[in-house]
Amino acid sequence: MSDPFDLSEDPLPPAQMGGAMPWLNGLNPEQLEAVQATEGPVLVLSGAGTGKTRVLTTRLAHILLTGKAKPWNILAVTFTNKAAREMRERVGALVGAAAEQIWLGTFHALGVRLLRRHAALVGLETNFTILDTDDQLRLLKQVMEAEGIDTKRWTPQSVMGVIQRWKDRGLGPDQASGNDAGDLAGGKVLGIYRLYQERLLTLNACDFGDLLLHCLTLMQNPANRDLLSELQRQFRYIMVDEYQDTNVSQYLWLRLLAQHHKNICCVGDDDQSVYSWRGAEVENILKFERDFNGAKVIRLEANYRSTPTILAAASHLIAHNAGRLGKTLRPGRKDAESGAPIMVRGLWDGEDEARWVVEEIEALHRGGSSLSQIAILVRAGFQTREFEERLVTTGVPYKVVGGLRFYERQEIRDALAYFRVVMQPADDLAFERIFNLPKRGLGDAALQSVHLLSRHQGVSLFEAARRISQTDELTPKARSTLARLVQDFDRWRGLVPNMDHAELAATILDECGYTAMWQKEKTPDAQGRLENLKELVAALEEYESLATFLEHVSLVMENDDKAQLDRVVIMTLHGAKGLEFDNVFLPGWEEGVFPHARAISESGAKGLEEERRLAYVGLTRARKRVFVSYAANRRIYNQWQTSLPSRFTAELPEAQVDRLAERGVFGGVPEQANAWAQDWGSVTRGLPRGESPSVKSPSGAFAVGSRVFHQKFGYGRVMAVDGNKLDVAFDKAGDKKVIDSFVQEA
Repeated sequence: MSDPFDLSEDPLPPAQMGGAMPWLNGLNPEQLEAVQATEGPVLVLSGAGTGKTRVLTTRLAHILLTGKAKPWNILAVTFTNKAAREMRERVGALVGAAAEQIWLGTFHALGVRLLRRHAALVGLETNFTILDTDDQLRLLKQVMEAEGIDTKRWTPQSVMGVIQRWKDRGLGPDQASGNDAGDLAGGKVLGIYRLYQERLLTLNACDFGDLLLHCLTLMQNPANRDLLSELQRQFRYIMVDEYQDTNVSQYLWLRLLAQHHKNICCVGDDDQSVYSWRGAEVENILKFERDFNGAKVIRLEANYRSTPTILAAASHLIAHNAGRLGKTLRPGRKDAESGAPIMVRGLWDGEDEARWVVEEIEALHRGGSSLSQIAILVRAGFQTREFEERLVTTGVPYKVVGGLRFYERQEIRDALAYFRVVMQPADDLAFERIFNLPKRGLGDAALQSVHLLSRHQGVSLFEAARRISQTDELTPKARSTLARLVQDFDRWRGLVPNMDHAELAATILDECGYTAMWQKEKTPDAQGRLENLKELVAALEEYESLATFLEHVSLVMENDDKAQLDRVVIMTLHGAKGLEFDNVFLPGWEEGVFPHARAISESGAKGLEEERRLAYVGLTRARKRVFVSYAANRRIYNQWQTSLPSRFTAELPEAQVDRLAERGVFGGVPEQANAWAQDWGSVTRGLPRGESPSVKSPSGAFAVGSRVFHQKFGYGRVMAVDGNKLDVAFDKAGDKKVIDSFVQEA
């Protein structure tokens, strides 16, 4: 057989290649149809675990091996470098070295490749620099300061967020609307955007958003019509992975390049579009048939990952979404066993939930399950703490994937540094960390002076700061600021014996300005950092004092898993997309946590549907078992808050679910659990869209002086009644505020 890449303009018919096509062996009918449908626009709706990567790589190889195109006539786009490497390796195994000549990579990598060739058309030189995040922010800060913008009031991060959203939508300074930014930066964001772009060109640099924006600019410019036509003719076949995650800029880029041959194949799953917060537009996949007339839609529904039980439950859940193209997952193997039912467990509080999850993990491990095939998938980062604590206590090794362990996170380390200095003024490392955090005008020169005095007099940095603030060694402003900082620490230290330690922790974070610093931040992760700080304060309640808590944290941090290979995986649901495990735990399925209150309040029905898609992603990560749990109570900033089970628990079909809840928790008896699951809709009927019902129970059932019993806190006496809230002095647990429906007469 001759070299299949030594092609004439006319493709070789399969018969001339021997007729057989071994690369198609093993494909199911749906996959085979997707591989062979090479001409015209094609949308492959690929459900979770249906083999989309194999379809993409085989389709690409099929085009080459049947002589339909040369390697450089194919454009294949992925979302991650890892996916691009995997695709190139798989295609290489089928077609050999020709795989290296395919235009295959991420949107940004391909954008750079195009831009290097045609940089002059957008005012750049071919050796332009791509700025990283830190350099972008430094440059933007310079522009803002030159325009007289207060960068403490309006941070560069918040302004950059608006600029990048414009770029994600393919909008340059001439197309963007200043109304999108509101009063941010005094209403000057659009002008700052223009100046920022001008400075980038002056520096012969661009940021990541420019890599596609500049490509759009040069392709949309009428003066470059010949170039656009050349690119359109070159890319005879275009393939796109994870199409549901494309933003507007990426969508426009693809549409422009596909206009000539129209042989574009987009593979994606509208039911797994969960990245709207970073610019993804699920509408791109939903309107594919309108964008490309005569488009063929092929559904991959044979799942080779999960049990029929998990597939039925996931399909039933996602069917509640209105904005979807529709498909139903089914087992891909005829011999697939139905599998264990999905366990939905209601616990009293977060501590009980963590204890139950870890007990189930230990049981699975004793039964032969590998720890690395067990995952705890949470909606938000702050949820990991209680599970980490319990895993450490029980000695079960774990790793946090896609992020730091709870006590390793920046905001937690910063807060702990404040607490450490309060308890131990001689802790130089902690004091140095927060010396100018949040920024208070104490720069490197001031810190160096404190260090010199500390070494000269043989005292701690804190004591040196106290002494130097009483001299003229520093500028008057720095001296005054440092003196106030020392006084604050002295005052907080004086509160330790008499103030509740959790309340003291919250007071320190508020009074030092650290909480306010993150409240002012408008970056996507700022809210998550604030939630982590709240969780840190809540964690203190479980310990006798601030000192014992800090000692505990030190021991936790020493639980280093250097040599452990078999470890439980903890990660967010967003981070778990594309992964799979034998056993998956999905905790925190409560209204306000999941679906997240902010998603619903900001985006209404669209936000709720994306949260439901995220639940679908969680369920379909599991091969064998799924464990869903919710807690009736959460402690937030030293206050107990009650919550309802997530509406998603009620959307799981009874035939595939085993429900169990502790008595006193919604669904605490089987009859109540079933009634709750079946009647969630009637609970919420009549509420404004996006609102969750509040827990209500009969008030007046208990009088002051009544003896009561609480499942967690034991026996106590009612000291005050406020509607359905009781102040109870428990014999062993002390004074607590509880809901009357969670206690009974003793």
